[in-house]
Amino acid sequence: MNISIQSPLSAFTRAAICATFFATSLTRAAEPFFEKLDLFKAGEGGYKVYHIPGIVVTAKGTVLAWCEARQKGGDWDQIEILLRRSTDDGKTWSEPTMISNVPGPKTKNPFSLRMKNVDPKDVTYNNPVLIADRDGTVHMLFCLEYMRCFYQRSADDGVSWSAPVEITGAFEKFKPAYDWKVLATGPDHGIQTKSGRLVAPVWLSTGTGGNAHRPSVTATIFSDDQGKTWHAGEVAVPCTDEWINPNETVAIELADGSVMLNVRSESKAHRRLVTTSKDGATGWSTPKFDDALLEPICMGSIVRYSLAKDGAKNRILFSNPDNLSRADGKEEPGKNRDRKNVSVKLSYDEGATWPVKKTIEPGPSMYSDVAVTKSGTILCFFGRGDKPGFAGEFITLARFNLEWLTDGKDAAK
Repeated sequence: MNISIQSPLSAFTRAAICATFFATSLTRAAEPFFEKLDLFKAGEGGYKVYHIPGIVVTAKGTVLAWCEARQKGGDWDQIEILLRRSTDDGKTWSEPTMISNVPGPKTKNPFSLRMKNVDPKDVTYNNPVLIADRDGTVHMLFCLEYMRCFYQRSADDGVSWSAPVEITGAFEKFKPAYDWKVLATGPDHGIQTKSGRLVAPVWLSTGTGGNAHRPSVTATIFSDDQGKTWHAGEVAVPCTDEWINPNETVAIELADGSVMLNVRSESKAHRRLVTTSKDGATGWSTPKFDDALLEPICMGSIVRYSLAKDGAKNRILFSNPDNLSRADGKEEPGKNRDRKNVSVKLSYDEGATWPVKKTIEPGPSMYSDVAVTKSGTILCFFGRGDKPGFAGEFITLARFNLEWLTDGKDAAK
């Protein structure tokens, strides 16, 4: 009979080796990965243009990606809102479904009819905003004819939606400060703060300028009862000689509980505007240009990757076309620059600086939104391609991890 006697020292040594290996395996950075998947293509499904991408991850981990589906292409033409769902971190997707429908007769915004080639029979659903609630509800805001605003919700991760309820009345409270004739939510995703408040950026216009979208100001609307009622905040960024036509805006809650808006404008500085509020609605700070965030005059996006706890770092992600040049060389202050080089930037100090930047799409690329899955995969949903130029031929999903974004220099906690 062969009997093996194991010494206490060898057992301890093996246990220590196993523990060391286990700890090392937990802290070892994952291999970088990056992949792209086209979710919408211009011309398919009966739509000439897909535009205004948005993306959120629900409390259960379902990824919802949506956009405006435009039959003709213009802002005031026939537009529906389409949604696709993924339950595997954005790897595979459901077929698109339409999630915008207000029963009853529709009236075109009279300011749109002042422009050429606007068909009064077209129905324009515009500027969808989704907010993923911690309780699993998905809140949705959208507009009709840039004139009316509606709210609906989903209790099953976007499979079905409640009947839309009009909340345009909330915007009437802006009128003493700004007599708007055109309104729009977001676009992009909104946020839920730690207090439970739902915050959706909005922009308002008198409709007397270009495309009936100018001049404009930026503000927020909010709900403290999970979407049952909505209220107007204060104008966050007015239209001035310095801050010209602030419009499409994104929001994020900072580590101290305040809300920061990151604002598109047509200002001559060609930088993103930033302002903060303690409650996401009132007492906005004096807007400032962020020198690190270029503004070609295009929508951008912002989302939190992580909050400092249990050894993690504060991380915020920002995306937009990182470019100030024009192919024709005709760069003028306050005028559009080429929409290309959509990039993702990373901040470790709540948006004060942006030391990390990685290009997602070097060529023509446009509007974008960013989200983070439960596993830590980063999703950037963006327009790309040069046909048509303002929106791109595709709306594409880029999937990548923190190791790819930081070249493996950032432990993924």
